Amino acid sequence: MIWGRYFLSTGLQCCRWRVSCHVKRHYSFLPDDVKSLRAVVNPDISKIRNIGIMAHIDAGKTTTTERMLYYSGYTRALGDVDDGDTVTDFMAQERERGITIQSAAVTFDWKSHRINLIDTPGHVDFTLEVERALRVLDGAVAVFDASAGVEAQTLTVWRQAEKHHVPCVCFLNKMDKPAANLSFSIESIRQKLKANPVLLQIPVGSGKSFTGVVDLLTNQKLIWKLKSTGDDGRLFEIKPLDQSDEPELLEEVNEARTALIEQVADLDDEFAELLLTDFSDSFDAVPSSKLQEAVRRLTLARKGVPVLCGSSLRNKGVQPLLDAITAYLPAPNERHHDLVRWYKDDLCALAFKVLHDKQRGPLVFLRIYSGTLKSQTAVHNINRNSIERMSKLLVPFADQHVEISSMSAGNIALTVGLKQTVTGDTIVSSKASAAAAARRAQSDDDGTEKKRREYASVVLSGVEVPDPVFFCTIEPPTMAKQADLENALNCLQREDPSLKVRVDPDSGQTILCGMGELHIEIIHDRIRREYGIETQLGPLQVAYRETILHEVSTTDTLDRTVGDRRHVVTVELAVRPLEDNSTSGSCELAFKEEVDRMLPAEMKEAVENGVHSSYLQGPLLGYPLQGISTLIQSVYMEPGTSPAMVSACVSRCMLKVNQLQDY
Repeated sequence: MIWGRYFLSTGLQCCRWRVSCHVKRHYSFLPDDVKSLRAVVNPDISKIRNIGIMAHIDAGKTTTTERMLYYSGYTRALGDVDDGDTVTDFMAQERERGITIQSAAVTFDWKSHRINLIDTPGHVDFTLEVERALRVLDGAVAVFDASAGVEAQTLTVWRQAEKHHVPCVCFLNKMDKPAANLSFSIESIRQKLKANPVLLQIPVGSGKSFTGVVDLLTNQKLIWKLKSTGDDGRLFEIKPLDQSDEPELLEEVNEARTALIEQVADLDDEFAELLLTDFSDSFDAVPSSKLQEAVRRLTLARKGVPVLCGSSLRNKGVQPLLDAITAYLPAPNERHHDLVRWYKDDLCALAFKVLHDKQRGPLVFLRIYSGTLKSQTAVHNINRNSIERMSKLLVPFADQHVEISSMSAGNIALTVGLKQTVTGDTIVSSKASAAAAARRAQSDDDGTEKKRREYASVVLSGVEVPDPVFFCTIEPPTMAKQADLENALNCLQREDPSLKVRVDPDSGQTILCGMGELHIEIIHDRIRREYGIETQLGPLQVAYRETILHEVSTTDTLDRTVGDRRHVVTVELAVRPLEDNSTSGSCELAFKEEVDRMLPAEMKEAVENGVHSSYLQGPLLGYPLQGISTLIQSVYMEPGTSPAMVSACVSRCMLKVNQLQDY
């Protein structure tokens, strides 16, 4: 029902006419009218949004995702994490523990836009899930607990988004908590994330009296008048602010909108020029559409991050968040993937996740960058140099998928039949299309020679896998189960590249390496449930790394006679810590110019082998070394000295110089 009235509103800077209309808006459909995935819109690429939900533990990612699916009409009821009935947390371990363990993809539509969303875990143990999701996404929603602001894992996922240049929208969740603090959260985003928060909404009420938000772009108040705890929040009221509202709220909104206009003008030259030329008399008279366009430019350029607020659990503020996703986050064609342009209209896709299904076999998630993916077709895997036949193509919806015949560029697809493909592989239509793309890259005369070499490969960059942090032994109940355990571990490693399995050369035991105690515990539980093997884990140990603190140099001589042959080597070298050890997990090796010129290639290789072998075991606890730079200052050898002796002398000299360190 709509009714309106016109009245004269005297502003601080000018008199202007406003239209006051109370609109009760009912988003989506009746509870029984649930949309089918087969009916999901397939719009132009400009109306596709590939987004991820990322946050610290328990910030409300899965609850927010659940509300999005419900309001868009794809679920019949609101799921709850505590009840274990959410769409995206479908694993038994997730429902028992009330946490997200693996990322889950869902597809839905909102106001003629198609949204491919990935709900990611918040625990640091499963950080690879966030990493590989952000690798293929175009935008992200960072969810914050409004009472805590930026937390530890928020920093981690934000750094991952920055690494992949992913534009973000911030959602301050849990505004209904008594300790929720808007200004504290905004300041923590500014200080800890070094970002420019662009506040687009002001909360109405605080704590339990939180009832809605004021949109600073349109000066409209959005109020959720929930009559009971079972109210689903579909129905909310939209009305412009007027003089009958609380004076404190009017003053706060006026100040916040003025600050918003000034902030956007500072960051966007086009908007600043518009203000000075057309609205110099009254900045507040600028149309909301122009302000929204400027905020979108800031977001895409990653000069600012829009900030919205709400309470997903209380069903408040999620619909405006969906509107913000379609309004501010980029479409696939607005993200610049330079390498993809060489393929033109040919298929180019990246495999970013693998799941094992007992009936269908391996299910591979693909992000399609160009061309069209069709079922029952053969595709070429550049990384494996193999041709595989894709039997089925599915639209992902957590663990419920719908089969389709084809999918266009810009979307996320789920495929059946790719048995050799693993995370990070590049999939193209044929070997010929990859060769044609390589020729286009080499014949391009725009770029430099360096750029040509870079594009000559035409393979999409894969997913960066972090090194394991914890490890322990794993043993089957009997030797008869050893082969089954190996098969289970191979399948789990293909699903989760951050899980590493190795065999100890001394004891012959199988070593399980993971990102944390929870990670290894979940793997152990999955082996028991999914593969029916009751394994035993040894004590958990930390995979430490060793490094040095000071620069030290030393000399060592090896004089040994083997048979009738005498080997004499003298090596002088220096080691020093790398300047940026925090981000460097590797070690460096360099030769003095004179040594590099005079040393034969065979002996140079022997020196390198000796240095690299010494990096594998540190002097303190025997853990690998990192963050060390080694300079070979001189190498003297008598004639007849073998490369093996040179390598042994270098290793001994490295051990000696490391032991001289003052730890």
